[in-house]
Amino acid sequence: MFKAMTLASPRGFPTMSAFPRSLSSIAVSVGGLALFLIFASCLLLSYPIGSTVRGYFYGDDSGKMALWDNETIIDTRLVDNVDLVNKNLPANPSSKVPISSSGQLIDSGTDGLVNEPAKVPLSSSNITQEEEISSYVSSNIADNVEIASPLSMALKNNSDVTVTGSNPTSPASPSLPEDVGTSLVDSGCDLYHGSWFYDSSGPSYTNNTCPVLTQMQNCQGNGRPDKEYENWRWKPSQCDLPKFDAKKFLELMRGKTLAFIGDSVARNQMESMLCLLWQVEVPKNRGNRKMQRWHFKSTSVMIVRIWSSWLVHQTTEPLDFAPEGVVKLHLDVPDNVFMEHIPTFDVVVLSSGHWFAKQSVYVLKNEIVGGQLWWPDKSRPMKINNIEAFGISVETSLAALVTHPNYTGLTIVRSFSPDHYEGGAWNTGGSCTGKVRPASAGDLVENGFTNIMHEKQVMGFDRAIKKATNKSKLRLMDITEAFGYRHDGHPGPYRSPDPNKITQRGPDGKPPPQDCLHWCMPGPVDTWNEFVLETIRREFNGKESFPS
Repeated sequence: MFKAMTLASPRGFPTMSAFPRSLSSIAVSVGGLALFLIFASCLLLSYPIGSTVRGYFYGDDSGKMALWDNETIIDTRLVDNVDLVNKNLPANPSSKVPISSSGQLIDSGTDGLVNEPAKVPLSSSNITQEEEISSYVSSNIADNVEIASPLSMALKNNSDVTVTGSNPTSPASPSLPEDVGTSLVDSGCDLYHGSWFYDSSGPSYTNNTCPVLTQMQNCQGNGRPDKEYENWRWKPSQCDLPKFDAKKFLELMRGKTLAFIGDSVARNQMESMLCLLWQVEVPKNRGNRKMQRWHFKSTSVMIVRIWSSWLVHQTTEPLDFAPEGVVKLHLDVPDNVFMEHIPTFDVVVLSSGHWFAKQSVYVLKNEIVGGQLWWPDKSRPMKINNIEAFGISVETSLAALVTHPNYTGLTIVRSFSPDHYEGGAWNTGGSCTGKVRPASAGDLVENGFTNIMHEKQVMGFDRAIKKATNKSKLRLMDITEAFGYRHDGHPGPYRSPDPNKITQRGPDGKPPPQDCLHWCMPGPVDTWNEFVLETIRREFNGKESFPS
């Protein structure tokens, strides 16, 4: 019924039949296949693909990020003449560009490192610790408290924040194998020393997809013309910091409450968190004037914000020679505004510092010991200035958390957020106008106030650890050094939607009114919540880090 099928053959060759070959041909084919399988099995035993598969599922994209073993570690406080940022970077780069403090470009287009940098000798940081108030500081250490010492620039012997510059004319070095580092699992990878790189995929949200951000931080809505500042992301030196995953966060926090406690910069971070989560679920507002509360129904997660500008108790009643109306800060008493709610929180993100530049009177044991922008009796010597007062307030507030009998949660202390008022303070002509990308080492303006406030905060953190008695956990989210390079991330003059606002310097060179303290949204502040998510993930799911 069916005719035999034939396959077309080149001219001059016999016709090939579609029917089965002879028995000897089949035997030869089966034997060849068996030899191939034996060879492949030996190959897989010698070169397992597990790490490659794991890298695929965990998002390790070696094609987008060059890796190298001998990263330059450089003390940015000692070297100030290295060109770290590519001044000729295109307005809209198409690839991720890591930033290295060696000033060398890691070009993802060539999958290699241009002019691999040499090691640079480091100098240890010398930190002068002032005498403690002996009657105030305790040295009690509890053996049963789970605590973590801070990874801090102030306490480390070197600095390895890196930024990437450009050297497009230099020959490219061979790229490293794709599986370099994929098998490394660091149980405590330092998240806070690394590099800023350009990510052309852009932020997770826009000012138009988040209805809760404060107008002063809505830089695009306020007319800021550039957008590159939204695309720089942070890459730790020894592991990856995954992009914020809202679904993962809500699942990790299922049934739990996270509270942001602090001033307007804490509000900035809380709004960033809400904007990131808003992209997967719209929460219900259950807050009031004293406490903002946002509930995510799918996982019963609550995001809370409590305003506490100094984190310690404050009064306005007359005290000794300080009249009524002037704020008195009781540095040895935590602020009950947030302390009364502490047992109900599972995760607390605590931050403060900038309000210590404002007028206030400092009180210890009901005795006036100092003041800021207020000290009428010059014959009385001040025992404490605003920087020392900040350090004491940190110790007081954290000690109250780690000794609270009913608190077992995780406390994340966000370190002092650097401002970038260059050429003056916020009210004396300081400016960040015209900053459109991260600073290079040569452009980085050292901020002595930021540095000393950071050091005092770390000292207060360490002293609080020594007082711990409960089962809570204390972690330092040390963002200060890395964010010193992000002078491009502030609203600057784009603080309002007013179409007539001044955005450029006047004929006399005077800068317009601007905000160089808070952060644009979307923008660098979103990285803080990537740190928060990774910290929570480590605490709730174990210590395994995403390898670099």
